Amino acid sequence: MQKNINRMDSKAGISFCSTPEIPNILRQRKRRRSWRFRHIREGCRSAGNAEEYLDAGASHVIVTSYIFREGEVNRSRLRRLKDMVGKERIVLDLSCRKKGNDYYIVTNRWQTFTREKLSEELLDEMAQYCDEFLVHGVDVEGKSSGVEGELVELLGRWEGIPVTYAGGIGSMKELEKFKKLGHGKLDFTIGSALDLFGGTIPYKNLLRL
Repeated sequence: MQKNINRMDSKAGISFCSTPEIPNILRQRKRRRSWRFRHIREGCRSAGNAEEYLDAGASHVIVTSYIFREGEVNRSRLRRLKDMVGKERIVLDLSCRKKGNDYYIVTNRWQTFTREKLSEELLDEMAQYCDEFLVHGVDVEGKSSGVEGELVELLGRWEGIPVTYAGGIGSMKELEKFKKLGHGKLDFTIGSALDLFGGTIPYKNLLRL
């Protein structure tokens, strides 16, 4: 199980906001050899934008709303992105909210529901185009109030490429619950719940996992 401790450790996954300055920052760090490009990931707005970040030194790009159009997955964009940068460099961000009894992918800063229901079948299909999934439990994101249990269970049942879950882990006890719900198969992210940011989870404890 991989830890993804945002902004803190170059050995873990580090996510930057998507801004025009990021490629220049990556190039500068690369020239100074002061950065370890292991899992530096960046938001993608287009296939050309993805190539720019990878050329600058990022190992992966996180792709979000770019692959959705009119409420559905745009398969042609997925194929184009895969052909341009390679499946092994792509992380698909599937941010999910519950509607009725199911979880649906949401876009536009989590405000717009697509018609794409998260399922093992959808994961099977989209896994052809990426190296990993990043799945946000939107309604608990940043609240440290507990994970989306049904979502974690769904992801834990699926047999496929690596999945990183984000949302709601606010204590070591909750982390243990998450690991059981996901059958120990899922990676995770923790941000504001870290003691470094005023939360209750000791950063040093996570490094020992």
